[in-house]
Amino acid sequence: MALPLIDVVANAVMMSALYALVAIGFTLIFGVGGVLNLAHGATVTIGAFSAYYASEVFGFSIWVGALAAILVPGLFSAALYKGMIQRVEDDPITVMILTLVTAIAVEEIIKQGFGTQPAVISSLLTGQVSIAGGIQANSLLVFALSWVIIGLLFFAINYTKTGKAILATSMSTKGASLVGIESDRMYLYTWVLAGAFAGLAGLFLGSIQTASWSMGRAPLVLSFSIVVLGGIGSIRGSVIGAYIIGFLETFTMSYVDSSLSGLASLVVLVLILLAKPEGLFGREFTE
Repeated sequence: MALPLIDVVANAVMMSALYALVAIGFTLIFGVGGVLNLAHGATVTIGAFSAYYASEVFGFSIWVGALAAILVPGLFSAALYKGMIQRVEDDPITVMILTLVTAIAVEEIIKQGFGTQPAVISSLLTGQVSIAGGIQANSLLVFALSWVIIGLLFFAINYTKTGKAILATSMSTKGASLVGIESDRMYLYTWVLAGAFAGLAGLFLGSIQTASWSMGRAPLVLSFSIVVLGGIGSIRGSVIGAYIIGFLETFTMSYVDSSLSGLASLVVLVLILLAKPEGLFGREFTE
């Protein structure tokens, strides 16, 4: 039996905000540093399990879990950049291999340490809201928080000194250095930001669905499709791309076949690469 249209649309709107959160972190690293981080999906998983251990295992509130979901992935991203990627960032193939190996290692550590059973993370908010036939209050809060975070990022990039320095670094590393901007520090900031964004997305996904050792794979594939569709390096394009992919995914799963999850985004990825490889908005950040 087909789901009511309004329920499907509401679900697509909320999930798309989450996809945007993941894709923005992915495109930040690529747009500023020119690095394709294949460990981004694993960072989503780290965020979810950080929140799980803080709230479900150690007994803290879910809001302490949320703090863990920001700090631990942020530190993981910083360590990954400083300990590994910074040494080879001019070699894209080596970067791809190292981040892929890191992603596999993270998945294996979580699988061996936790097992393969899904982990249930407490909701940030319980109950239902009487919108579109009844929406989980947790999903609505996750949607609102995602947009608050995205809005804060837009503000920070456009109106703060550090944000403008990151933007300048993305445009020209040499030019930024001439005016006293330390590019390495800006790269580190983007990695920490991307890690925190991915970690929060992991918590949000885990609280709506469940957390598992492989939960970062789908967001990574979706991030590829979203940033290519929107324009690699474009935050605005990532948000719009996330909504296009989010609606396609949700409608495909709701009205065609739930087993086709991920197929729509891959079809879009291939079509965009063939017809408009620069994406809908080109590159917002340029080297």
